[in-house]
Amino acid sequence: MTSDRELLGRSPDELDTPYLCLDLDVMDANIRAMAGACKQNNVAWRPHAKGHKNSAIAQAQVAAGAIGATCAKLGEAEVLAAGGVRDLLIANMIVGPHKVRRLVELRKIADPVVAVDHVDQVEPISRAMQDAGLQCRMIIEVDIGLARVGTLPGEPTLALAREIAKRAGVELAGIMGYEGHLLTLQDLDEKQKKIHAALDVLVETKRQFEAAGLPCPIVSCAGSGSYQISITHPGITEVQAGGAIFMDAFYKHKCNVPGLEYALTIPTTIVSRPAPDRAIIDAGRKTLNIEVATPLVMGRDDVRIRSLSAEHGTLDLDPSAQNLKIGDRLRLIPGYEDLTVALHDKFYCFRNNKLVEVRSIEARGFVR
Repeated sequence: MTSDRELLGRSPDELDTPYLCLDLDVMDANIRAMAGACKQNNVAWRPHAKGHKNSAIAQAQVAAGAIGATCAKLGEAEVLAAGGVRDLLIANMIVGPHKVRRLVELRKIADPVVAVDHVDQVEPISRAMQDAGLQCRMIIEVDIGLARVGTLPGEPTLALAREIAKRAGVELAGIMGYEGHLLTLQDLDEKQKKIHAALDVLVETKRQFEAAGLPCPIVSCAGSGSYQISITHPGITEVQAGGAIFMDAFYKHKCNVPGLEYALTIPTTIVSRPAPDRAIIDAGRKTLNIEVATPLVMGRDDVRIRSLSAEHGTLDLDPSAQNLKIGDRLRLIPGYEDLTVALHDKFYCFRNNKLVEVRSIEARGFVR
């Protein structure tokens, strides 16, 4: 078997398929564009790492102007902290003695912000931080319409804020909300109107904090499908959008995010031609996700993915594509990069069409 080191310098077509092909030049351009848009609107960028799960990419985002990173799970935060990223928002609730002990250890090397929506999450962390002589920042997630986690706006949120503020070992750092239920609205005017209305709830909550004498330095929101709207909303201090550094079919076509290019693709090989209008490729559900959005064939409007099984992909071929033959290669655009990256161990990183680095997806499988 050829080692990764022996592959350096080769072109994408010289590697065996399928694999995650990352164009670093395109990714860097996307990172600059997202960081620049945030800076232009005086909003901090704290990009989500749940898609890339890699400390080097997080460091590249910080170098471009990000203030730190957002993590879905404590395990991701531990990986990024070990890789030198200090300011980490953990957007999922941390519950249970095992995780609380790990959070204490994380706090010794980084400055995490922990999302909460109930006092039962606050109390164990407060007690553990006190016992360790530490203090951890907390941010309250407010339900602004997604109906997932989060406190109800108004008095329920204020009540939890008061509980945090009176406890030792924890520091009230602000609020966050996610307008994720509005990402795929196709009418742009409706999308803008409804996102701004949802964020009005968040900003009004900050006003209520200030009126009650409670600190609220952070007002955080936004995924990749909404950040270009959310950064224009007065009162928002930071956005968590991260996945668009790769771009994918979901963000470009279902969320209508403009101005960013496809950095992450999956080279694949045609392994069977059972019918003139059908081809089979060597990439299936164990290679890429199809549920959120159907992957696309790069540069080929005349070739479409019909279905994926475990290790096969079935393509529909228009007449203009029926000259494709066994052994021909195509490039796939992930339907949804978060759930595609999680299936792989490595990024194969290219510049100027030459492999320059193979990066481990360090936090792959870190679901705890």
